[in-house]
Amino acid sequence: MTKPSLPELLHAAVTAVGGTERPGQAAMAGAVAEAVDDNSHLLVQAGTGTGKSLGYLVPALAHGERVVVATATLALQRQLVERDLPRTVDALHPLLRRRPDFAMLKGRSNYLCLHRLHEGVPQDEEEGLFDQFEAAAPSSKLGQDLLRLRDWSDDTESGDRDDLTPGVSDRAWAQVSVSSRECLGASKCAYGAECFAELARERAKLADVVVTNHALLAIDAIEGAPVLPQHEVLIVDEAHELVSRVTGVATGELTPGQVNRAVRRAAKLVNEKAADALQTASEGFERVMELALPGRLEEVPEDLGYALLALRDAARTVISALGNTRDKSVQDEDAVRKQALAAVETIHGVAERITQGSEYDVVWYERHDRFGASLRVAPLSVSGLLREKLFTERSVVLTSATLKLGGDFNGVGASLGLAPEGTAGDDLPQWKGLDVGSPFDYPKQGILYVARHLATPGREGSRTDMLDELTELVEVAGGRTLGLFSSMRAAQAAAEELRGRLDKPILLQGEETLGELIKNFAADPETCLFGTLSLWQGVDVPGASCQLVIMDRIPFPRPDDPLMSARQKAVEEAGGNGFMAVAATHAALLMAQGAGRLVRATGDKGVVAVLDPRLANARYGSYLRASLPDFWYTTDRNQARRSLAAIDAAAKADGK
Repeated sequence: MTKPSLPELLHAAVTAVGGTERPGQAAMAGAVAEAVDDNSHLLVQAGTGTGKSLGYLVPALAHGERVVVATATLALQRQLVERDLPRTVDALHPLLRRRPDFAMLKGRSNYLCLHRLHEGVPQDEEEGLFDQFEAAAPSSKLGQDLLRLRDWSDDTESGDRDDLTPGVSDRAWAQVSVSSRECLGASKCAYGAECFAELARERAKLADVVVTNHALLAIDAIEGAPVLPQHEVLIVDEAHELVSRVTGVATGELTPGQVNRAVRRAAKLVNEKAADALQTASEGFERVMELALPGRLEEVPEDLGYALLALRDAARTVISALGNTRDKSVQDEDAVRKQALAAVETIHGVAERITQGSEYDVVWYERHDRFGASLRVAPLSVSGLLREKLFTERSVVLTSATLKLGGDFNGVGASLGLAPEGTAGDDLPQWKGLDVGSPFDYPKQGILYVARHLATPGREGSRTDMLDELTELVEVAGGRTLGLFSSMRAAQAAAEELRGRLDKPILLQGEETLGELIKNFAADPETCLFGTLSLWQGVDVPGASCQLVIMDRIPFPRPDDPLMSARQKAVEEAGGNGFMAVAATHAALLMAQGAGRLVRATGDKGVVAVLDPRLANARYGSYLRASLPDFWYTTDRNQARRSLAAIDAAAKADGK
């Protein structure tokens, strides 16, 4: 039998999911197949509506080697495992004469821990364990969540938190889950044979396609101990998120509360001298943190340095002592010790990392109104790590609707550790960039309106002219507005102001769960939804409910963001343009994601309004505009109003 061609396979898969074949999807599938066959790398931008998941799944399944697909969001993981993969595997089975297996794999803390559930949680103040089910009042929200978790544990096959609906609070989940450091290990655990996390890992080892998340991919790269099974092809979807997720995994944090908990956990498991030394070091660290002012620490101050050395040395002593001491009064000693060890090892690791003072790390203080001060350390760049760990020994395909910033892939490529496209060199990963476009006719479906007449936004203070413009636009659009704001304070101020001025429902992020807000926004065309960062990329509302997307200002990083400003400075010191490489790239990515909320289907029409004149007037404005979908561009406020009124009238005539 002749081997089926890629177009035949793609046709079968698209038909099975009830989709439409698109030229961009076919071009993407061909490029992915080529990269996988050549063992090379591909960055592919595929606009909304291209059908990019089939664009990479079909050639990957046809190739026959093991594939890992890493995504940033839970929604896409679920879509792949519950919809796209089952249908694609069924559709390709008659042509491929085989049925590839697929499995989902997440970090250990995403799975219910049977040991925690049945044996209880190591208690901070006492040496034993306590039964969390008895400790929580059955009438309390925590108590109800825990009882529901216990019932669910008898029915669930996966033990995956995301399969529990409705969900439970983080506090309740923490009572029945463990981190990988706290886990006893299958061989030492009484429940090892039934462990949900172990079963997930076993399924992943046998699967042809493993669906995971960026965080687990980062842990696999950073920790050195492989978490993911050996694979020949890596596909990173939502790849615009990868650098920030890897940075998050590589970031360490120390807080007085965290150190105190570690002291309490270790106190009964080690000799008095070791426990007292850690307690004293903890108190010294707390005193320093009381005076901490937010901002970057170019050098570690002397008092903090002493406090961290004391913490590091005391933590090291406790780690050695934990292995020797046996306290007969401690119940389930292995679990108690493992939790204490995990807490103390974290403190030792972060304290040592900061005292060693690598030039490749950024250290800073943060202050939260609720949680007090924290000390954080993050890599100045993860590009070297990604180049070394991601692009060796396998073919990598990175895809997203927004990878091409300012007209090319080199900005995103550089953040991933890649040299400019086409650069030759023995130790340089070779890659190609491909933009397969979008099935949407952006110039006919959308308008980009920049409010050029407004005052340039300052750092603080109310923007009365912006609020007036916002009110007029929302009114003439008949509601139907997604408001994307650069800070929560700005979103709250705008919601408060417009609730007083307009007779339209204004939903505000934080006042309800995100899922509930989006559902209510989609259900009523007159409703507006205002919010901040997660709305810039988490809203998918096709149709008449979202015909105006407003951005209050260009979302540059805050000038006092320690990590971003350190990265900018490093680029400048190396002779580059720090502002363009860091701040403008960050803003371009967010604006491209935000503008992408407008057109989600072929019938959608609307306006993206940017209430920041710098997009029209500043030198970098053309770079940012080149990163957005190719909407029809205007700075004429009357034109924007006429268009919105016409779009609103057409929607009402259709009964929407």
